[in-house]
Amino acid sequence: MTQRGRATRTTGRPRGGQAARPGQTSRGDLAARRERLRSVIAPVVRAAGYDLEDLTVARAGRRHVVRVIVDADGGINLDAVADVSRAVSTALDAAEESGGDIVAGEYQLEVSSPGVDRPLTLPRHWRRNVGRLVRVTVRGSASSGQPGGDRQVTGRVVDADAERVVLETDADRAEWVYADLGPGRVQVEFTRLDELTESEDVDDDDDVEDEER
Repeated sequence: MTQRGRATRTTGRPRGGQAARPGQTSRGDLAARRERLRSVIAPVVRAAGYDLEDLTVARAGRRHVVRVIVDADGGINLDAVADVSRAVSTALDAAEESGGDIVAGEYQLEVSSPGVDRPLTLPRHWRRNVGRLVRVTVRGSASSGQPGGDRQVTGRVVDADAERVVLETDADRAEWVYADLGPGRVQVEFTRLDELTESEDVDDDDDVEDEER
């Protein structure tokens, strides 16, 4: 079964070299390192058939923490996360051997799938959440038919493609182009959690939280 929950794999990768002192790394340094990491990691994730949803680098004491968020249509399970983690780790090793430190000093690599709190900002995010209840800001505009100002809408995602999303609310069913929408937020439905628990056989050993992606 393909699991839609949060799946996380952490790989500690101590590196040699001069470690920066705590607080020494500037935002500019972290941004540059993030771009170097992205240039190595993004092709690996694409080759594995997944989307790189987010990549962050943060200081944690004397080491960096590199967090990689990946996803795909149908979700991503723990085995896939482990495979991606190994492939990314191997690619980073190779990049360091050929071009020097990608991340100075020691770092820890964390690869996971997105959680339910991830904002829906791209068409594929909406498509992957068809059937779920979301809350979103509809911007007032001529194309939305609501030029008077922004408003909050809560509805179930009925359909989504590259151009627009269809939501079913308590009042009606309506569609909007993405330009008229702010980031969407999936709403946790406890009754649906109960249904998933009863209908799906989830391995207790998997670090999965239902209603998260």
